[in-house]
Amino acid sequence: MTQPTITEGLLAWSPGGGLTPCPPADGRLLVADSWLLRDGRMRGHERHRERFLRACGDCEGGGGPPLRRLVEFWQDVTAALPRVGEWFPRVELGAGSNQLRLRLRPAPPLGQAVRVWATGQPDPRTLPRRKGPDLPALAHLRERAVAHGADEAVLVAPTGLVLETATASLVWWEDDVLCLPPPQLPVLAGVTIGLVQERARQSGVRVAPRERTLAQLDGREVWVVNALHGIRPVTAWTGRPMNAGPAVRAPEWRGWLEEMMEPLPRAH
Repeated sequence: MTQPTITEGLLAWSPGGGLTPCPPADGRLLVADSWLLRDGRMRGHERHRERFLRACGDCEGGGGPPLRRLVEFWQDVTAALPRVGEWFPRVELGAGSNQLRLRLRPAPPLGQAVRVWATGQPDPRTLPRRKGPDLPALAHLRERAVAHGADEAVLVAPTGLVLETATASLVWWEDDVLCLPPPQLPVLAGVTIGLVQERARQSGVRVAPRERTLAQLDGREVWVVNALHGIRPVTAWTGRPMNAGPAVRAPEWRGWLEEMMEPLPRAH
């Protein structure tokens, strides 16, 4: 179906009715997924689609929308996304109502580097492998990081092992090896870090899961990676005496990731 021209706001989806503006909905989310959209181009469209559909299918008790409706929703979202301007859209599955929504937001200013609050915050998430339910707790944690002069906060396991940040995956370099927390730890399967790992393997860079504490990242090249900002090297740690390693590899990889922006698929 033909979608109306859409600008900023919240839109609810219904089968056959498509996306229509709706009142603000601030309740708990079962699932959420978001990405950078620039002039109708984004990274990992199919990967975001698969993660969102899989997460909806994994909701408690199997009470989420059926796959057929999720596919229809995604098709309507893809057709409705703006083809001009910089946006940070978010698809949502609301708790209780099982309402599927598209939240269209202008993209915030993008960062090329990041300051990280390195006191090692206990992981507040109840469902760390699914994006959505814990967004308010993570937003609160990031606000605390900003109050301490940083842009991001590192989450750590009870053992002290690094997991990720409040909004992004965490990776680092040990010599020529790209390292990341082992998948057995409670970390979100990030779309953008998946693209980074794929590029590393294709270019002959070794990728290794390694258990590390924050202290063991001292002096290393560390990246904070997500779908909005892409790759941001850590240029400063706050809250503890740590040194940020030189961002030797980041410029090349940032350039590559920028080239990964592809046009949205055409509507069916």
